[in-house]
Parts: sequence; structure tokens; C-alpha cells
Amino acid sequence: MQIEKPPVDRERIIPTAERRGLILVHTGDGKGKSTAAFGLALRAHGRGKAVKIYQFMKVPSARFGEHRLFEQLGVPIEGLGDGFSWKSKDLEHSAQLARDGWARAAAAIAAGEHFLVVLDEIMYPLRYGWLPLEPVLKALRERPAHVHVVLTGRNAPQELIDLADTVTEMTLIKHHFKAGVPAQRGIED
Repeated sequence: MQIEKPPVDRERIIPTAERRGLILVHTGDGKGKSTAAFGLALRAHGRGKAVKIYQFMKVPSARFGEHRLFEQLGVPIEGLGDGFSWKSKDLEHSAQLARDGWARAAAAIAAGEHFLVVLDEIMYPLRYGWLPLEPVLKALRERPAHVHVVLTGRNAPQELIDLADTVTEMTLIKHHFKAGVPAQRGIED
């Protein structure tokens, strides 16, 4: 590790635009996409802002760590799917769940009642062709000006990256699973 001197001066950039709802994308093959979105949800909720979380791959009855905490805090979190595709017994049913879930999420975005809407793991149904991209882009473009939307998942389409205000790519450097260490409650859930 190379030691650096801490910065003592920096150029101050003064924003010139008004505050508005942002589109944030967390993508890439590394861990932390959903976790980062949940952190934003906690931050917004902590400021008294209305938050809604939709999880496109989790089942409605899911009881992962985030569900337990958000329920305790009174933050609505809704599973829209039937698990990951390799667990599905009927992919057309999975696709229909994604379309039905998108209709609910799109309505929530358009209603403007939430400061922040999280679309967790939405990239999967987009990549699988279960959801067409254009209606998602249209809903994001036409959302009320104050609504922030966070979208997570691997391989975000370029059109979504282009539309977003902030895009973060989580890069996998090393993962414990490759060393044979299984998923652990409280870390992966």
C-alpha cells in the first residue's frame, strides 16, 4: 500500500441545477447492488421520506434479513417473483409475475407518492425478455419530477445507463463462494 498525503485543498464545484428526482443504477457482477439500494432506502426513510421497494425475483412470502428489518421500520417491501429462474417450475409464469409486478411498480412511480422507489433485480426480467425495455424507460422519463428511482441488477442495458443520472458498476474482485464458502444469512440475504 502506498501512503498518500490527505488532500487539504480541493476545487469547490457549485451546483447550478435545481434538485430533482434521480435515476440511479447499480449494476455489475460484484456484490452490493441491492445492499446499496437498501442503504439509500434506509437513508431516505431516516429523513422521513416515503419509500417503496419492489423485488422482481423474490417471492412475496420471502423473509430475508432485509424484509424483517424493513417490516419493523414500516418500509413497504414487496416480492414480485417466484425466485430465480433456475428454481422456477414454469418460466412463463415467472414472466407473467414480472409483468404484473412491473404494472404495480410503474403505477407507484407514476402516482408520485414515494420519494424513492427501488426496483431491485429488475435487470433479470429485462434481460430475459419478460419485460420490454421501452415501457420501463418511458415510465422513468415520465415520472413525477420529485421521484427518485433506483434500479439494480447485472448487465444493465445501455439505454438505461444512458438515461440514468448516476450509474455504479460493482466489480467482482474476489468472492468467498469460489473458495467453497457457502452463502450465509445476514451476508447474502
